[in-house]
Amino acid sequence: MTDMQKLIEANLYRSELIPVSGKLVERYNKCLVKLGFTPTKLKTFLIDGIGWSPEIAEEKKDLHYLNNGEANPHGIIITPLQKGKPVYLPFHTFDRDMMQQIFKIYGDQINDITRDSAICIDFDQKIDAFYEPLDVLKYHTIHINFHLMNNLYHQQKEQLHIIEKFKQDHNFIDEDIHAELLNSAKAYGDLRSRNLELPAIDFSVSSFYTRAFGGVYVLRDFISPIVVFEDETWHKEAIKDTNYDVLIYHIQQKELMAKLRDHVIIEYNLETSVKTDRYERIKKFEMSQYLQKPKHPIRDILRDPILYKSYLNKLDIESRKKVMSVERYLEKLEISNQYKIADIVDPKLFEALHKPHSSLEGRHQDLIWKLLVNIAPKDVLYWYWYDKEDFYNNFEHWDESLKEWVVEVISNNI
Repeated sequence: MTDMQKLIEANLYRSELIPVSGKLVERYNKCLVKLGFTPTKLKTFLIDGIGWSPEIAEEKKDLHYLNNGEANPHGIIITPLQKGKPVYLPFHTFDRDMMQQIFKIYGDQINDITRDSAICIDFDQKIDAFYEPLDVLKYHTIHINFHLMNNLYHQQKEQLHIIEKFKQDHNFIDEDIHAELLNSAKAYGDLRSRNLELPAIDFSVSSFYTRAFGGVYVLRDFISPIVVFEDETWHKEAIKDTNYDVLIYHIQQKELMAKLRDHVIIEYNLETSVKTDRYERIKKFEMSQYLQKPKHPIRDILRDPILYKSYLNKLDIESRKKVMSVERYLEKLEISNQYKIADIVDPKLFEALHKPHSSLEGRHQDLIWKLLVNIAPKDVLYWYWYDKEDFYNNFEHWDESLKEWVVEVISNNI
């Protein structure tokens, strides 16, 4: 049984990928070559909404094989079935929104073109290459350019030009023009009434996350721009850059959470939180991290209140205090308000109980949930929802019985 088997069986592991075989493989390869990549040797594989394939990524030993450097991502459309499908390894948090916009504007053309051709997509942010970490601030408008395999749009123009020539004077008896028309029709079919025009689309970018430079959050729709780095080396590099008036943090800096609260980006309410399912999930997952060689399956311990209490009491006092720290704090608060959260509540547990501020609009809420999940990954459901790849990487190493509990939790909430 593979590490991911439990997720696969529960339809929680890349379950919406589209199978590619036969002619479609040939078209996909032509797009890879057009974009400057090497073709795949695979005869069958699966793709997601943007045309990314886990099998090809494995074959090429490059997760981001559709990128020409971090500043130049690409996509491939070979079937209308890609419409509305997830983007499983987005390079930016707005990748799926871009694909939705493409299908919304050009749905009919995509249906027509993919009957016998493919569309290569170039997401151009007018940055040839990244040189410094704060180059990510240059993202403003993405120009989405389309290239048809075999230059089909240009072949259509050429075919229409030959037809016009054919209609002039006595050209209808010119055998050379006959041959030109026949050659074009044999190679590309009858292109006269095909809807092949795909002018570039502009996509505006506000706040976002990108995998460039080891992972960066750019928050610029708030009081002042904040840039959060996941990678320490790039964070240190960015601090030296004085060209931009932005606040720069590493994702694990204590000051970050305080700044996000000050800027009305996140909030918390422990009294409300402890009454939620989310708190129960977080507390149980926290508990699972402290169980040393339990005599019962972890799944049973987390599901059965009597077993749970029994194992909680078996924990060493420091671990028990951490697991129960929020409730202990609230109890003490009822007696006296002299207690500070930092004195009693485990810092990571406290971070995990934050949420995006209720005043934020939907697209920002999703981005901030992802940031919070990356700061304190303790809610297995939100972890799965907002950072699948990181969730999968961690899931592999968990106890088999903990995996069962996690799969159950996610399945019951989807």
